[in-house]
Amino acid sequence: MFIRKKDTVVITRGAYKGRRGRVLEVYPKEGRLLVEGVNMMKRHTRARSRNQSGGIVEREAPIHISNVMPWCEAAGKPSRIVMKRLEDGRRIRVWKLTGETLD
Repeated sequence: MFIRKKDTVVITRGAYKGRRGRVLEVYPKEGRLLVEGVNMMKRHTRARSRNQSGGIVEREAPIHISNVMPWCEAAGKPSRIVMKRLEDGRRIRVWKLTGETLD
């Protein structure tokens, strides 16, 4: 999975199409990720103590990785990410559009 936590992505499909957001959490086994301010859902919560009130809380729900694309700040548009292996054996992420490294 090429997208990691704190990357900026753009939504390519669905109700939030075209919106950009920061990745909060990545779930590689499910192929999903949490994007800040995208795919909001309402969760009904019960008051756990006297000073904590219950109610309806809005929070992000995971979105499938096929519905997002990484956002390249240098190019100002979405781009794919490729993995390159260095001479010392390390793998780094590189923007396909510009050739710059991410890590």
